[in-house]
Amino acid sequence: MAMALGSSRRGSSRRRGRKFTPMSQINVTPLVDVMLVLLIVFMVAAPLLTVGVPIDLPETQARALNTESQPVTVSVTSDGQIYLMEEVVAAPDLLARLGEATAGNVEERIYVRGDTSAQYGIVMQVMGLLSSAGYTHIGLITEQAPPE
Repeated sequence: MAMALGSSRRGSSRRRGRKFTPMSQINVTPLVDVMLVLLIVFMVAAPLLTVGVPIDLPETQARALNTESQPVTVSVTSDGQIYLMEEVVAAPDLLARLGEATAGNVEERIYVRGDTSAQYGIVMQVMGLLSSAGYTHIGLITEQAPPE
């Protein structure tokens, strides 16, 4: 008789414990909130990552390049000033300053940004300086033209 009473108590306690089963669904509301905050942060930060020299770039139909690292840019403005990243550099000092920026690695990709109204000769002079110093990975930066 005592066994019957003891077993009936265990059965009732097991039923009470089964009321609180763990939920097997994922609550995605916090995930969506975090993703929206990250999206807003990246939308605000992306325009700030461009080089700060204001230049009116020409438009082309070329595809955009995928780059993993911070590119080294040389800019030529409409009045003929040469910038390395965001600092004004004289043409004779360009290679020395570029060697510091690339740590002497001539395999580093160099991007040249030339203003639309810049003299073609100055842009070619800068590219000639880069080429004569051994830099072989030189790219020209343009704006993406709207589709026709």
